[in-house]
Amino acid sequence: MAATTTLHLRGIFARLAVLLLLLSSVTCDEQVPLLLWTSDGISRSTPSPPAAGHIIEQQQLTSYLEKALNEGPRNVVLFLQDKMSIEDFTMYGGAFGNKQDTAFPNLESALMSSSSRLVLPAVSWPASNAVIGQLQDQLETSPLYMDPETLSQLRLNASSPALLVFRLPYGLGADLMSAKEILSGNDEVIGQVLSTMKAQAVPYTAIYTALQPSREAASLSMESGLGGGRSLLQARGGHRERERERERQRRIKEKAGIHAPVEFKEGEDTCILLWARGLSVSILRSGRWEEHDLTASTFGEGVSPPLHGSRCDKTKSKLVLNYENVLGHRSFKLIFAMSQRHYQVSARRWFTLDSVQLEYDRTTAQFNGSRNVYAPAEYSYRCESVTNFRWPQLVPRSLNDPANQWRVSFQDFQIQGFNVSGSEFSYASDCAGFFSAGIWMGLMTSLLLVLVLTYGLHMIMQLHTMDRFDDPKGPAISVPQTE
Repeated sequence: MAATTTLHLRGIFARLAVLLLLLSSVTCDEQVPLLLWTSDGISRSTPSPPAAGHIIEQQQLTSYLEKALNEGPRNVVLFLQDKMSIEDFTMYGGAFGNKQDTAFPNLESALMSSSSRLVLPAVSWPASNAVIGQLQDQLETSPLYMDPETLSQLRLNASSPALLVFRLPYGLGADLMSAKEILSGNDEVIGQVLSTMKAQAVPYTAIYTALQPSREAASLSMESGLGGGRSLLQARGGHRERERERERQRRIKEKAGIHAPVEFKEGEDTCILLWARGLSVSILRSGRWEEHDLTASTFGEGVSPPLHGSRCDKTKSKLVLNYENVLGHRSFKLIFAMSQRHYQVSARRWFTLDSVQLEYDRTTAQFNGSRNVYAPAEYSYRCESVTNFRWPQLVPRSLNDPANQWRVSFQDFQIQGFNVSGSEFSYASDCAGFFSAGIWMGLMTSLLLVLVLTYGLHMIMQLHTMDRFDDPKGPAISVPQTE
């Protein structure tokens, strides 16, 4: 009886040990690294790093940050990534001797050049999630969400504290290279920011951390825990989680590239809208194409290109974008001329982009777009790419037109010249046809399979069974060759 009770208690303790092991394995993955360093020439007492395997909680992280800000610069540059884990540095940081393959060259250079640096490999992600609030309380200033371009326009003062926050994305697609490319892009942003801070000669304290871990805990079953065997490294999370992450990164990229459309008003009402992700022109000189990107001069926050010369009415509209110093031309105009009229065959009104004109130095290069760029008058027109050289939708007016020496390229192009309500586009008529390449491939493959099936059925129907059989007791059957 005593032996049975002892074995029963041992079984209970064994189950508890396995349960605690599983819980501890899940808890260990819920942490993010935090890197802290100061600018060149700034020295302070470096706190002793935590013991191996120790997880920094919020209270201990607060003491680390408080000591760093009390002894170091109070201009804080915070690089806050969406997700990050210590495995990102071991996988993509050239940790196995191949430093040329590292995704963090700028980060490693900054850490090596700093005399005061602190590396916390395991910070509980709720504590890292609240790092902005902790810095805001200690600096007594509000955070400024910046990007490398706007940082160059900001003038910092070493005597007054500042909290500059740079949000960095993180993505994990179907292949591991996508995550490395995004981390390399984040490292380039870090390098640009640190170069700008160095150019302003303002001492700073830099922090690099994340909101939550990128490597989620693996879902361990009780059987695998009891087996105690080793398993190969595998991507954590199922297919659905990867798809959700990929969609979120796509939205982040789209949101980062969204800007307001060009808007022309006649009086109080908007009558023309234009939007494009990329807007560029090129000219052929000495056998080479020289390109000029007009996107930054046309779209963006605080950017409003001059629109003098634009006009609109019920049947015709004209949008004129005026630029200066484009490819050596002091005055340069990009003109979109549109018209609308009623078509009896479709019993509705349609608008067409009659022409795209480039005016420079009293010369006009004119492209015809009415054959390919059109939409119902109530809609806007949208196309992934509108060019005159690759799957051209714009063609020069004539063989002798100066447009033959020019290339125009509009990426993610959308325009509306009539029936504009408010400051938003109407429903978009897309240039992509219904029968895409994938649809044609599916139809042709299905047709081929139907033909093979039809031929097989036809051959089976041509088979004839024997209608006469040989009788061993009777005379032999004679089959004429004609049958």
